[in-house]
Amino acid sequence: MADAIVVEGLCKRFGQFIALDGIDLRVEEGTVTALLGPNGAGKTTTVRVLTTLLAPDSGRAEVAGFDVVSQAAELRAHIGASGQYAAVDEYLTGFENLDMVGRLYHLGAKRSRERARELLEQFDLVDAGDRPVKGYSGGMRRRLDLAGALVAEPPVLFLDEPTTGLDPRARLGLWDIIEQLVARGTTLLLTTQYMEEAERLADRIAVIDRGAVIARGTADELKSLVGGERLELVVSDDTQLGDAVAELTPLAAGDIRVESTRVIVPASGGTEMLVAALGRLTEAGIGVTDVTLRRPTLDDVFLTLTGHEAEERMEDPVS
Repeated sequence: MADAIVVEGLCKRFGQFIALDGIDLRVEEGTVTALLGPNGAGKTTTVRVLTTLLAPDSGRAEVAGFDVVSQAAELRAHIGASGQYAAVDEYLTGFENLDMVGRLYHLGAKRSRERARELLEQFDLVDAGDRPVKGYSGGMRRRLDLAGALVAEPPVLFLDEPTTGLDPRARLGLWDIIEQLVARGTTLLLTTQYMEEAERLADRIAVIDRGAVIARGTADELKSLVGGERLELVVSDDTQLGDAVAELTPLAAGDIRVESTRVIVPASGGTEMLVAALGRLTEAGIGVTDVTLRRPTLDDVFLTLTGHEAEERMEDPVS
């Protein structure tokens, strides 16, 4: 299968700030790759370079067979993009927004109107299509923005944190729409801070931190890097934290972390390990007020790979 996106050694600086530090990336046609990372990791900068909005300082990138610098004009006709914030005109109706995009793509008046109606139906916006967008909810605006990215039916689509700020129901609805697009053969590059979003939508995940790809693979492959499951428990008496760690060390599948009164133990063996851990603590007279067995989170992955949690880096001017 051919690659729809090829990135080699991509670098970008803003003054002294290094936004991209030699990113390499490949996305096969008809697949979904997620760029996973915290604010400031370089995700949005990568998307802006690949959609011709920014020129890289060095390295090269091709999308749909076009160089993002030397063939930028040709490339724009083959891609769609939806940013972190819905780029819609709130004084126009939903239909007028989509019709306008079609005309900008030179689809012609008739086809632009047809395409606008098709997308309003596809995105469940028919009833709101003739109302001004200023009356739309956040989820409706995001759906309209995504519809706008699809007016020209591009083979490659870029979605930059498409569900940021949405409530859980709106997020699930947008995920359903994205999955339908991918099922039709669209190649998708998705940026997100949410491990759950990347796990549901992406075939492959590239973890980005400080402008570089630090790991790549499937969601399960990335989670395996941090030891699978986590046993987390809260000790009722913080003077017994040391004793709790000592009791749990023989059961741990890696280094134990202590955060305030919470003990985090890399686990293997599932519920059997949980039962064994509680048994050892009970025998040692160590009280526990809360306990859970869970899979790794985004912060677990980042802490293991980088030594720090996925904190925001607000100094990055373009995330």
